[in-house]
Amino acid sequence: MSLRGSTTVPDRIFASLPYLLPLIESLIFGSFLLRQFPVLNVLLLPLIPIRLVYNGLGQIGQIIVFFALFILVVRNEKINHFIRFNTMQAILLDIVIFLCSILFQILQPIPGTGFAIETLANTIFLGIVASVVYSVFQSLNGRYAEIPAISDAVYMQVR
Repeated sequence: MSLRGSTTVPDRIFASLPYLLPLIESLIFGSFLLRQFPVLNVLLLPLIPIRLVYNGLGQIGQIIVFFALFILVVRNEKINHFIRFNTMQAILLDIVIFLCSILFQILQPIPGTGFAIETLANTIFLGIVASVVYSVFQSLNGRYAEIPAISDAVYMQVR
């Protein structure tokens, strides 16, 4: 469903692009799963050049990209609501990944948590990948992707 008018094909494509950010960030959590199932690496081959460029920016560059998306896209009311909504949703997914990485930094020094950490990492990775695939599919179809709790927070941020 498109709430604020119809969306054009370029709007749908631009609304899908910000989801690359959480997808690239989630690859850290996918390392266990990708080692167990190397055939999945084939699906992620198109992300390698984008990941190299993004990781090449360093942490300061990544923070600049994050704030540039927020300030230049989400807060710019001249940009279509559909694009701003999807950009904010991708940013919130990225924030979830950041919070999970803090949790991992806390849990890793604890002995005997290897299996739990691996299971949690796989769950986070699969959850983010499922959210991104669903959101990109909905965006390309011109519909708003409704992810519980995340979309509610997005609606509060994007007017």
